[in-house]
Amino acid sequence: MRVRPTFEGLWRNADFMRLWAAQAISQFGTQVSLLAIPLAAAITLDASARQMGVLVAAETAPFLLFGLIAGVLADRVHRRPLLFWTDIGRAVLFLTIPIAWLIDALSYAQLLAVAFLAGTLTVFFEVAYQSYMPVLIGRGDLVEGNSKLETSRAVALIGGPGLAGLLIQLLGAPLAVLIDALSFLGSGAFIRRIRKSEPPIDHAARRPMLTEIGEGLGYIARHPLLRPIAGCTGTSNLFNSAFVAIFILFATRDLGLSAGWIGLIFGVGSAGFLLGALGTQRLNVRLGVGPTIIVGITGASLAQFIVPFVDGPTLVVVLTLMLTMIVTSVSGAVYNITQVSLRQTITPDRLLGRMNATMRFIVWGVMPIGGLLGGFLGELIGLRTTLLVTALGGSLAILWPLFSDVRRLREQPRAEDIPEGAAVARAD
Repeated sequence: MRVRPTFEGLWRNADFMRLWAAQAISQFGTQVSLLAIPLAAAITLDASARQMGVLVAAETAPFLLFGLIAGVLADRVHRRPLLFWTDIGRAVLFLTIPIAWLIDALSYAQLLAVAFLAGTLTVFFEVAYQSYMPVLIGRGDLVEGNSKLETSRAVALIGGPGLAGLLIQLLGAPLAVLIDALSFLGSGAFIRRIRKSEPPIDHAARRPMLTEIGEGLGYIARHPLLRPIAGCTGTSNLFNSAFVAIFILFATRDLGLSAGWIGLIFGVGSAGFLLGALGTQRLNVRLGVGPTIIVGITGASLAQFIVPFVDGPTLVVVLTLMLTMIVTSVSGAVYNITQVSLRQTITPDRLLGRMNATMRFIVWGVMPIGGLLGGFLGELIGLRTTLLVTALGGSLAILWPLFSDVRRLREQPRAEDIPEGAAVARAD
């Protein structure tokens, strides 16, 4: 009798496992700083709603400023060294926060500078990372690979915020950022151990940077699947950034929740990412790629309507926010895994860096605008009303895939199956 091996597929790919380990470590550390930095601004430095919005904008503005340049660079150089050095750079930047706090020199200006510079390095890391995946594991394993990466992110999201809340309670928000600095060092160590060689760079095909940037923009603008995905994700991110900019203030000041409660809400709520990651492949098979994308963005958008109406005893508030975040995280994981795998599958190798960078430019470039919008509206019309406005705006994202060729897509197509600007044949 033949005994089937316990681990198959990408479990047997040593280089992918190193990349996965790097991602898991950095994701866990990032959960600490995601909570610690805004809490340091809100509690340690007594930041206003407008300042919280500016802080979110500083972190995400680099995608608007440098995203397209990062795409050209990712197509011109080997991507693994780019991943390694951006990890090291972010470790150094985050290390300055606890050092400044220990010598009583931490300021809001420093938080802005670290957020902006670390965000700049994240631009180059994220573009290189998504462009590196098809090279490392091949296009046929992208859904499995992205599901595994989303699973580890989910585990970090489940355990990270709770631990972050505890660390912040014990150490203070600025000192807790040290964990994130160490996580980037660990991530860099694993990336450095990846052995698979990347294909040689064709320097002879290099053209002026503006020409190559224009090619990436044109590819997405004309593509019948990438264009609605960009519009959907961009709309969602715009209003979600406005939501994120004021949620910590809403939770601490309007609802009276402590850092420990907030960490627990994020931790338990993030269990949905794990459920979504584990179930996405089945949904793709059962519903089809396009319907799965629509189901994911619908659930993530509509769940946010609950938050503006949360009130009552602390236990009721905490349980309601946990349930809301579980629905949001399940839906978000399903949407992200499916649409990212679709993008990576249908894009030719020579355009991967520019496609990913252009998508990041569009869908993350709106985030600083959203952060500023959230902070401005929070002071103008109040936190609860602003949260309702962001939920209404975010629901518009559903319209992009619903009224496009994405709706009819049943299986992951190949790049050569969909010429630029062509319509997708009905498959249902």
